[in-house]
Amino acid sequence: MLRIGLTGGMGAGKSTVARALTARGAVLIDSDVIAREVVAVGTPGLAALVEAFGADILAPDGSLDRPALAARAFRDDESRATLNSITHPLVGRRTAELLAAAAPDAIVVQDVPLLVENRMAPFVNLVLVVDVAAETRIRRLVEFRGVPEDDARARIAAQATDEQRYAAADVLLDNNGPAGVVEATVDRLWDQRLVPFEANLRAGVAVLPEPRVVDSDPEWAAQAQRLIARLQVACGAAAQRIDHIGATAVPGMPARDLLDFQVTVADPAVADGIRDALAAAGFPAVTGAAATETVPGGGAERAGAEGAATRVHGSADPGRPATVHLRVAGTPAQRFALEFRDRLRTDPQARAEYAEVQREAAGKAAGLTGDEAEEVYRSVVESRMDSAPR
Repeated sequence: MLRIGLTGGMGAGKSTVARALTARGAVLIDSDVIAREVVAVGTPGLAALVEAFGADILAPDGSLDRPALAARAFRDDESRATLNSITHPLVGRRTAELLAAAAPDAIVVQDVPLLVENRMAPFVNLVLVVDVAAETRIRRLVEFRGVPEDDARARIAAQATDEQRYAAADVLLDNNGPAGVVEATVDRLWDQRLVPFEANLRAGVAVLPEPRVVDSDPEWAAQAQRLIARLQVACGAAAQRIDHIGATAVPGMPARDLLDFQVTVADPAVADGIRDALAAAGFPAVTGAAATETVPGGGAERAGAEGAATRVHGSADPGRPATVHLRVAGTPAQRFALEFRDRLRTDPQARAEYAEVQREAAGKAAGLTGDEAEEVYRSVVESRMDSAPR
């Protein structure tokens, strides 16, 4: 299934976006709802809270008096840790149950207010952040929820900053406009990105963009860091290192809008062992022209073939194409990828020459599509790179 993380500051309008997504067919898992469910009357969770904090946290009807709990649980770090040690495992187990119950082709939206604060972004396939100016959020909390202004400001200040949320956001949803605007944005996102992403994920299809060279995008570096975090979760200890490589890793350099990564592993068997985990994280194995590469000084090899030192995966997300090369430590291709990236970063002449190689390859592939375009583009780049002096 496709797992989407939905977050935003208090008063940003996450519930509006969640309703728009569920209206299109998403399965919603709301962390706030679960947090209340696991400490409802008669649950082991409520009993554990009473044991830890006393019967004074109960309302007359036996339910949890949340302000009373907050007064005790947030008075110091030890009390807060006790609260979290009780509630977090319960919320985690219930979330896992709901995920297991979702259909294999579901688009699951996990509404998590503290997704950024709890560093959960790498554990979902895509993060949506609902963005609203802080003063607007404060006004909404005061006018529509009856929260005192000082309290609203204090709560917002205690959450992640806008900059921290922007760093985690694969998609930033602007909800500063009038009613109906963000819903229309969600509809387009659903049709153009989420539905194709889920279909690609289920079918094991990686996205390849048109082989066209574009100006450097200042967002490439931040996008790469988000994908590296997901790759690290998927690979675990199997990855000796994960690097952003290629032209998109060089600030200011024109490139194809395709992020390249290298995962260094001990041997091909290790790479094969994380194949399924990478696919589940949104990086299925690649076949066809994209799975063939030239090893500098050693000719071409088909990635994944018997004896080959490279495996290639790609992003299933149509909104962020990427290629992931799993290479064995110390092999010529593994060393060259890092050395070439570093040379491009430090040598203006090398950057200019490689930019021209990319443009030539894109020109040769113009008008072609699919595997044919990819094969032509790569053959030009790799022939030039294989014959270049080192």
